[in-house]
Amino acid sequence: MNYSEKRELILKGDMKKVIWALSVPVMINNFIQTVYNLTDTFFVGRLGGNEVAAIQLVWPINFMVMAFGIGMSIAASALISQYIGADKHEKARLISGQVVSFLFAMAVILAMIGVGLSGHIVKWMGATGSLYDNATTYLSITFLGMPAIFLLQAYNSIKQGQGDTISPMIIGGSAVLLNMILDPIFIFKFQMGISGAALATIIAQTVFALYAVSTLFVKDKGIKITLKELKWDMEIIWKIISVGLPSSIGQATTAFGFAILNVFLISFGEVTLTAFAIGNRINSLIMMPAMGIGSALATVVGQNLGADNKQRAKEAVRTSAILSTFILVTSGLIMWPFARNIVEAFATNEAIIQNSTEYLRILIMSVPLMGVFQILVGTFQGSGHTLSAMIIMMGRLWGIRIPMVFFLRICPGFGPSSIWYAMVSSNLLICLIGYGIYLTGNWQHQIIKTKPQVSVDL
Repeated sequence: MNYSEKRELILKGDMKKVIWALSVPVMINNFIQTVYNLTDTFFVGRLGGNEVAAIQLVWPINFMVMAFGIGMSIAASALISQYIGADKHEKARLISGQVVSFLFAMAVILAMIGVGLSGHIVKWMGATGSLYDNATTYLSITFLGMPAIFLLQAYNSIKQGQGDTISPMIIGGSAVLLNMILDPIFIFKFQMGISGAALATIIAQTVFALYAVSTLFVKDKGIKITLKELKWDMEIIWKIISVGLPSSIGQATTAFGFAILNVFLISFGEVTLTAFAIGNRINSLIMMPAMGIGSALATVVGQNLGADNKQRAKEAVRTSAILSTFILVTSGLIMWPFARNIVEAFATNEAIIQNSTEYLRILIMSVPLMGVFQILVGTFQGSGHTLSAMIIMMGRLWGIRIPMVFFLRICPGFGPSSIWYAMVSSNLLICLIGYGIYLTGNWQHQIIKTKPQVSVDL
């Protein structure tokens, strides 16, 4: 399906077909990434030291840096999708060029700063001895890969804005495959250890980032950019920043919030912490369809708002919510009787199995809420009203969940289960708040200028 046909489908096609066509490639890509993470952990884990702990230690730092690129990419995708919906392809092309050059420049700057500060960051996090050495090595090398990561984020945002979720899936899957091939070669054959794991990752990402961006200069691949569009236009750059910054803040503070949540989990002991990790790993697989649908919804909402078709944008939200709820409820009903069996694939300790099973069953009961949450985030991000998305992302964790955990853990009679109930309660309350924001209708306002005499902004 070419560029024009995809736009026609998004603006006029059967809504269920639209959501499925856009979301399935995202689901597949997420699954591929999950498989890679498990494989990468397997190879690194065979080194026999604390290399896995080193990677886990610095992961929040990497994610907090990547959050900037994620936010700017979300903004670019919203702007591109609305301009395409408004049939203003020149503007969409200009946004595309700007996000590529801007994110690449920012990534180079962040990489230089990160490499220089890696040792200080790891030391500040409390690592010593071999853990400090491994974590510093891994963090400094991964910082060198930030330009490739940011270019891939820019590419994905441009393609998603057009409604092309297949190309990012192919690029992402290819990079993962190359990474999986290079991992054992660099780690074991070249005996580079954790350095080899980091190096394999940035080589794979760089190869396919360069290839992906090169396709943007080819006419028959959708939006075509030229060197002219890469020259900075500060008005557009500031627009991308103003729309994207709330998303960046939301992503970064969420990552930090989960780090704080881990502190509470540790206070209940390693069994509770392990149960939480196992439950979340399984839950990430359950949530893949909802995350894919939420990502697809962002594109559909953006293009239809750009075409000034608010009713169809609302239809997209309703259809996505129904599909997501149906899939998650069905999956939950199938998994419920086998919850313990599923957990036993990840643990052998009876206490961990019992706690993990309890947590997983609570998650299964609440998955529709998490699906609604993904739909609300997709709606607000796709419409470009990223401040609303930031409110529900930060509010769920910082405004409700962490204070609730703190309160329940000092109340008699709750114990470790307070963590599980706080998570469900925070999902319920934030969905109600998010739905209230949705009902205001503010998300239906365009963030682009479609007429010279009218200025519609955030």
